[in-house]
Amino acid sequence: MSDTILRARAKSLLTASGRSDVPSFMVMDVMAAAARIEASGGHVIHMEVGQPAAPAPQTAIKAAQEALARGQVEYTAALGTPSLRARIARHYRDAYGCDVDPGQIVVTTGSSGAFILAFLALFEPGDRVAITAPGYPPYRHILTALGCEPVLIETHAETRHALTGEALLAEHRKKPLKGVLVASPANPTGTMMSREALSSLIAAAESEGIRFISDEIYHGLDYAFPAVTAAELSPNALIINSFSKYFCMTGWRVGWMVVPPPLVRSMERLQQNLSISVPTLSQIAAEAAFEGAAEMEEIKHGYQENRRILTTGLPQGGLTDFLPADGAFYLYANVSRFTDDSFEFAKQMLEQAHVAATPGADFDPFHGKSFIRLSYARSSAEMQDAVARICKWLA
Repeated sequence: MSDTILRARAKSLLTASGRSDVPSFMVMDVMAAAARIEASGGHVIHMEVGQPAAPAPQTAIKAAQEALARGQVEYTAALGTPSLRARIARHYRDAYGCDVDPGQIVVTTGSSGAFILAFLALFEPGDRVAITAPGYPPYRHILTALGCEPVLIETHAETRHALTGEALLAEHRKKPLKGVLVASPANPTGTMMSREALSSLIAAAESEGIRFISDEIYHGLDYAFPAVTAAELSPNALIINSFSKYFCMTGWRVGWMVVPPPLVRSMERLQQNLSISVPTLSQIAAEAAFEGAAEMEEIKHGYQENRRILTTGLPQGGLTDFLPADGAFYLYANVSRFTDDSFEFAKQMLEQAHVAATPGADFDPFHGKSFIRLSYARSSAEMQDAVARICKWLA
């Protein structure tokens, strides 16, 4: 066999699969560019990534330290430790007045692991799943990698950028949908759905047999009005949540799902094979995190102050148009008066003002070139500095 043929065959062995050909998550690229500036001695204010600057609650850290000292790091049950599952179920009663059976709780490797399990359990390759634009990019990337078809439905100011039942059913009539995923509070916008809006959307979905997934990872970070869990509104909804945002535990990689009972065993089998179980220390810390709620509420108050600093300070530099920042810790800002390319705008702001933000194009293929996302999850002093830098740069 000739060397040419051998080389050709060897090359084919190293070719990535088509399903792996998904776009990069742009925020990670921005973080890498910011790191290069910092490596050269620059001071970057990080507003590109949805990551709290505060550490996990002290109750969580202490519990993990004590468990580590005991050497308690063996596998757990695939669905999670019974005590953590019970504590999460109690959280629904305490926070929402909603009864959830601990048997419906599935502990996951962050919300990312939950999305993979949910999509695998609910959908077949080729199924069409509706998501909103603007929206979190990995929704569509994970769906694509799993062979599903993400269907982006554009949201509008008239509905406060929430998906409506009418818009969902209009898309369903074009070609049937098998599922829909929404987030409230939402990323990148920070907008929230009222109880009436969420209830109406769930009813519309279920009337047509469209499976409903509610991303609630920013629950607890609600400012305009209390967030509503889909667990209150339908026994058929699948809820995804995480300890990453409100509890400041991004790197611990622990989240959960509330799963309709008929799907629990499927989730268990998938988890057994994909990851065996969620890291033990993370589960121990997560259970203890609930006892640190007072500490987390203080951090939430800091976010509210940061929100005020940005919404009152940035207009002095000409950034005056934001989507309603009801919750989470994001400001989705319209930059169309300055540019028609938010990627280039963010690149120059990073290079010249040393403020890192994420281009809207990562979140919205329709109008994202007119927006940037600013995360205000860091200190108030940094937010004040960021406002001063941005306003000076835009002057």
